Amino acid sequence: LYNKSNYPPYAGGGGFIMDGPLAKRLHKTSETLELYPIDDVFLGMCLEVLNVSPVGHEGFKTFGIVKNKNSKMNKEPCFFRSMLVVHKLLPPELLQMWDLV
Repeated sequence: LYNKSNYPPYAGGGGFIMDGPLAKRLHKTSETLELYPIDDVFLGMCLEVLNVSPVGHEGFKTFGIVKNKNSKMNKEPCFFRSMLVVHKLLPPELLQMWDLV
């Protein structure tokens, strides 16, 4: 389905931040491309047309977080303070994290 050997750089679908003007430009660009079935890659295709490169940020933990389940660190607000998006937490863990932060 994709006519190039590598996907363009793209933001992981777990979360991303962009300003309003870029969102509007992406919307217009998305209407000029054939829809691709992988949403993350489609976003990258649109960004590529606009000559915009996604930038990684340590606060996005789209593959989850590595932690020792018995560590006291898990009960410390500072452990979660710099995180913006975290995947693979169960609902009770999310509630605990929000209570701590």
